[in-house]
Amino acid sequence: MTTTMANRVSEQNDGPSPEQVRRGRRTAVLLFAIGFGPMIFATIMFYTGWLNPAGHTNNGTLIQPVVPVETLNLQTGAGNPLAERFGPDTAEPQWMLMVVAGECDSACEELLYLARQVNIALGKNANRVSRAAVLGNVPGDLSSRWQKEYSLMERLKPASGTSPDWPAGIDPEAEPRILLVDPFGNLMMHYGADNTGKQMLEDLKHLLKISQIG
Repeated sequence: MTTTMANRVSEQNDGPSPEQVRRGRRTAVLLFAIGFGPMIFATIMFYTGWLNPAGHTNNGTLIQPVVPVETLNLQTGAGNPLAERFGPDTAEPQWMLMVVAGECDSACEELLYLARQVNIALGKNANRVSRAAVLGNVPGDLSSRWQKEYSLMERLKPASGTSPDWPAGIDPEAEPRILLVDPFGNLMMHYGADNTGKQMLEDLKHLLKISQIG
């Protein structure tokens, strides 16, 4: 009996059996598919048009190919890289509306207002989209009103010693724009003064509907 018990203890200390290893791998793959499958599937649907409702076209200008947000070298007010907010490992991934401008003049403030109103108009889905701004110079009048009117518009800044590498066609110094960042951290669409709030809202509602994540 003593020998039998010793053999059992020895077998237990040898580690999991091949069948247990295979079962563990299958479980890991299944959990990954459940957690990140919808996000990956939605991204494929949007960028390829596969299974999208017939006749739907985006109102914003697509950035093709998409550009990773880390190329902008942006940081939060706390000094953390903006890129850390995105990706499959993020606990609560969000979309982001990012207003970018050199001099925040009246045209820039119109986009700040537009981004805020569109975000609010999403209703129950408003918390799936965050707002941020990268502004070179903010007039004193706007600075004094910022906390009251744009308290949920996070201010971002370039990391020390760097400058944003903006996607082709984006030049904030010449023209303010609103950039749309997906939950993976891709700059994938942009809007300007020629776009209406209705158009932006239509795009966002469509994206949120097919993504079901972020």
